[in-house]
Amino acid sequence: MSRIVPPILALALPSETGRVLSIQSHTVQGYVGNKSAVFPLQLLGYDVDPINSVQFSNHTGYPTFKGQVLNGQQLWELIEGLEANDLLYYTHLLTGYIGSVSFLNTVLQVVNKLRSVNPKLTYVCDPVMGDEGKLYIPQELVTVYREKVVPVASMLTPNQFEAELLTGYRIVSERDGREVCNKLHDAGPSKVVITSINIDGNLLLIGSHQKEKGQAPEQFKILIPKIPAYFTGTGDLMTALLLGWSNKHPDNLDKAAELAVSSLQAVLQRTVNDYRSAEFNPQSSSLEIRLIQSQDDVRNPQVNFEAERFN
Repeated sequence: MSRIVPPILALALPSETGRVLSIQSHTVQGYVGNKSAVFPLQLLGYDVDPINSVQFSNHTGYPTFKGQVLNGQQLWELIEGLEANDLLYYTHLLTGYIGSVSFLNTVLQVVNKLRSVNPKLTYVCDPVMGDEGKLYIPQELVTVYREKVVPVASMLTPNQFEAELLTGYRIVSERDGREVCNKLHDAGPSKVVITSINIDGNLLLIGSHQKEKGQAPEQFKILIPKIPAYFTGTGDLMTALLLGWSNKHPDNLDKAAELAVSSLQAVLQRTVNDYRSAEFNPQSSSLEIRLIQSQDDVRNPQVNFEAERFN
């Protein structure tokens, strides 16, 4: 006589630190997108579930690459699969490079879906659009970011060029950087970190935390040394570190930024040193960051770069 065996029910336990859904690119070799973000967040104690918006053999800075691109429908099918099994509770959503309007619009649907499960969801958005005056994405995505994404983001981590695109304001001084942060606060996010600003040959980060709507934000800057080399994946790593540390220090964005910058700089310095020891000129091409070798710098960074608060 046969009997029906009931299915085994799986249960995902909630994470004490946080559970992050990270929608970014993926490369088989090298460290960009999710390859730059997932491991550091895990080292900081987070459960991270990656969705790979693309899967490429290597990043696009190489002469050639091969791979697949996920479309909006395929992204939504993954979300539906999670929802069908009651697996959609996340404390954080993290997004990086997105290459099409349809995919970005689906990401907006994901934000709404996740917030229907957890209204306190923190959405950390790195609006990867370009750098140094050059767009990486179709022009129409800029409008979607400006009009639809920024208003629903909790934290925004643009570089100088991206912050200018989102606000229509040029940044040529620290005052301009602070004003652009204010413009972005007005549009939605309570935390804004412009991760790299070049002013008079100096590189700096400007951060801003508006703790209550209508309240003057707490703003600060961190001077960053220039390393004579070109790296890939650093923006993805920086945003992941800012997510990780700002969640641990929710009322001290400046402290979180100090930890994130110090950690990133340690990773970059180790990368340059390792390439030099291999008798490779760090300035000759882009360098793959030495992320695995820098675990201790991610877990317990020595704060060598301190924030200076604006009055």
